[in-house]
Amino acid sequence: MFTAVAIAAMALLPGTVQAAGSDWARTDQTQVRLISAVDGVGDSRSVTLGLQFRMKPGWKVYWRAPGDAGFPPSVDWGGSANLGGTRTLWPAPLRFDVSGLSTIGYKHEVVLPIQATLADPGKPLSVKAKVDYLTCDDVCIPYTATFALDLPASAATPSAEAPLIAAAMAALPRATGADSATFATPTVSEIDAPGGKVGEQAVLLSVVVHATQPLKKPDLFVEHPKVIVAEEASVQLEDGGRRAVITSVLVGDKLKAADLTAGDMVLTLVDADQSVEGTVRAATGAMPAASAAGGGRAPDDGLWSILLVALLGGLVLNLMPCVLPVLSLKVLGAIGHGGSAPARVRAGFLASAAGVITSFLVLAGAAVALKQAGLAVGWGIQFQQPAFIAFMVVVVLLFALNLTGVFEIPLPSWLAETAVAGEQRAGRSELAGHFVAGAFATLLATPCSAPFVGTALSFALSRGALEIVAVFLALGIGLAAPYLLLAAFPRLAARLPRPGAWMATLKKLLSLALFATAVWLLSVLMGAAGTQAVIAAVAAAALMSALLVARRRVGRAAVPAAVLAALAATVLPAMLASTTVPAAAAVDGRWTRLDATRDIAAQVRQAAEGGKLVLVDVTADWCVTCQVNKRLVLNADTVVQRLADAKAVSLKIDWTRPSDAIAQYLAANGRYGIPFNIVYGPGAPQGIALPELLSIDAVMQALDKAAGR
Repeated sequence: MFTAVAIAAMALLPGTVQAAGSDWARTDQTQVRLISAVDGVGDSRSVTLGLQFRMKPGWKVYWRAPGDAGFPPSVDWGGSANLGGTRTLWPAPLRFDVSGLSTIGYKHEVVLPIQATLADPGKPLSVKAKVDYLTCDDVCIPYTATFALDLPASAATPSAEAPLIAAAMAALPRATGADSATFATPTVSEIDAPGGKVGEQAVLLSVVVHATQPLKKPDLFVEHPKVIVAEEASVQLEDGGRRAVITSVLVGDKLKAADLTAGDMVLTLVDADQSVEGTVRAATGAMPAASAAGGGRAPDDGLWSILLVALLGGLVLNLMPCVLPVLSLKVLGAIGHGGSAPARVRAGFLASAAGVITSFLVLAGAAVALKQAGLAVGWGIQFQQPAFIAFMVVVVLLFALNLTGVFEIPLPSWLAETAVAGEQRAGRSELAGHFVAGAFATLLATPCSAPFVGTALSFALSRGALEIVAVFLALGIGLAAPYLLLAAFPRLAARLPRPGAWMATLKKLLSLALFATAVWLLSVLMGAAGTQAVIAAVAAAALMSALLVARRRVGRAAVPAAVLAALAATVLPAMLASTTVPAAAAVDGRWTRLDATRDIAAQVRQAAEGGKLVLVDVTADWCVTCQVNKRLVLNADTVVQRLADAKAVSLKIDWTRPSDAIAQYLAANGRYGIPFNIVYGPGAPQGIALPELLSIDAVMQALDKAAGR
């Protein structure tokens, strides 16, 4: 784009350009000529030419896939000298529907850029072109025009026609990717051919588009050897236009859904001042679910089903490896109620449950805000932010120090009643302590997905604010279910042994688990922010801990100084975070790490070329379940040997740091959290998604199916 603008700007400078165009070939309906962006070939290996068409009102010429009628312009370059090859580029087209026929092309004026390669760089180029084209209004008239254009071996300075070609290049559809738009896997199903398509068969295509810039009134064009035309699409816009569910009827001679699942098709999305193009392969299935418009619509039957799934997912989350970092807090919270009065036990567990649910509502609010801002949204992405991880390190250390008995004297009320009160303070701040402990444990225990959670999140995060809040609320209730159960039957907890001397020993043992959690969080911070950020966090957190331990000797200034050190431990890592992105296609053992800044789907397709078997692992340092899956399943000897025997490619996609490309790849596969594993192969070109909690049998079966066994 910069090059095109630069050429256009130079072309406007007086005294710097020469004409580089043929004479016009004129008819009663059109004018056509051959132009060049430069007036000499210089030492370049290629030059950019252009076919410029001007049509009178009502007349049109055709795109490369013309639709129900017509044919695109074609060029015979016979007689040219020093011309090695050409490639015609096609700006975004328009749709024309007349008398039941749908055609695709251009009106008024268009320039078709042509990339011409020189057989002998540095030598003059002599172009001879014979152009056959069709122009139509109420009637269609074929024309043939011939052109000659000579470019000397002089400097390749911009010509007077350079701005025309630059504008045409700017109108070319962009490639799919994180900075434009992505297509989810289209689904196809056979239907009756629409009226007027005698002898033809039809397939209904549905595809979800995720766009960086809001869409307004998009149209979709489909290219496939057996597709004659894609009827005008039906579009439902969501999320402020950044998500679109598009359906279109594809018509062709003896067209079957199997034709579209067996080979690639090219999708071109055109919308006002933006367009995007990508190659996809369809899968058979139902139309993608469309989300509720806006946030004020009443829940539908599908939402009620998803809420039940979310409730189960939250319940299962209690059993996932994600809870390991906060297991000590859960154990201590339950034991701390031993021997207490039932009313006190009930109030404590309800407060803990309220903390859990409130955390989920906070996460829901953040997800809604991110979506409204057009940013990537996903489950656990708070662990991609150095400030959040460092804050968790500080809070975990405060909990751990509290369990070791460091906080035996009153701290400032705001600190004592929140960060370090936990499950231990009695009296007026007791319920606040239970609430904060529940909220904190939730934030720390939910960086990874679980069975049912992925389904619920995929539904919620692809829809509006109402669905997001409702699903997150159901997840929170599910995770808080054990607290709610004990609140309903408080005598279960009251029967536990009363706190005594043994409790002090247990606290110290459990504090070791929290110290270990702090070390794990620092390892996560290393991946998210780099060495300098970790050093700063460790130094400030160590100073905070030392001040609290030695507070009697330091005096009254110890606690305020510790608070400042805690703030420094939280802020400095974000300020010192490394922005270095891991190198593309780096080899990490038997895994090849993909470039998180480029289109992930395109990199996966490239790896699968030639019918290769491909295993994809989307992981992150902060995803505990991902690490468990890798250790117990993906690195198991059986799986490693199976991959080696099949000469499979193992791809690692690291989401430790924010990446729009990875977020869009997950969304295109209906996922908004990790772990996410998928297997591609000749028998499964669209991939076989694996469950969140892997098993060796599930992986082996997917590999066999993808291999076509």
